[in-house]
Amino acid sequence: MNVAVILAAGSGTRLGGEMPKQFLRVAGKTIMEHCIEAFHGSEDIDEIVIITRPDYLEVVQTMVEKGGYLKVKHVLVGGRERYHSSLAALQAYEGQECNLLFHDCVRPLVSRRIIHDCVVALQHYEAVDVAIPTTDTIIQLDEHGCISAIPPRATLRNVQTPQGFRSSTIREAFNLALQDPDFLPTDDCSVVHRYLPHVPIHVVEGDIDNFKITYKQDLERAEMLLSVQRFH
Repeated sequence: MNVAVILAAGSGTRLGGEMPKQFLRVAGKTIMEHCIEAFHGSEDIDEIVIITRPDYLEVVQTMVEKGGYLKVKHVLVGGRERYHSSLAALQAYEGQECNLLFHDCVRPLVSRRIIHDCVVALQHYEAVDVAIPTTDTIIQLDEHGCISAIPPRATLRNVQTPQGFRSSTIREAFNLALQDPDFLPTDDCSVVHRYLPHVPIHVVEGDIDNFKITYKQDLERAEMLLSVQRFH
């Protein structure tokens, strides 16, 4: 079974005053609705879990009911850190072996091709990331703010989501992480990479349109792209 976990517990208000950006309307719907529909329309996805803020729980439940999103099986409350949301999804599927695809809600333009490629990759790998080639040169600084290294750009990628895992793998990684007093909250692939270094993380090719809505310009770009999708 393939389960999409939509991470929507963030409190980012940079774009919409008091309202978290996942609830802003773009091209006639909220960003969250566009994100749900991307996974709901994928034949590869069997179930959807939404992790949201406690003060928006009823809003999301109503959204799911009115939208007729039958694949949504759970609407859960996340925590202060991103990994609390991941743990909430793991708890919901305790005792079940399945594939979990963790996705940032504010990447509403994730394509069915990316979703499909992640699911196919999980037939051969225990962990999967999505990334695109880095277009800018990346520099590493020392403690004095001076360049200490310039990694070759050909080996660098910008990470996107979803990040997919066999549930037993990501559960084992978090079990180890939570026993580490020096564990720092991070994304899910980083948890596997640090605590299960023997597990290869396969990288699926992302897409430039699978961007994270962060700034006003991103909102405008999403409006344009999602509006075009509505008429195709």
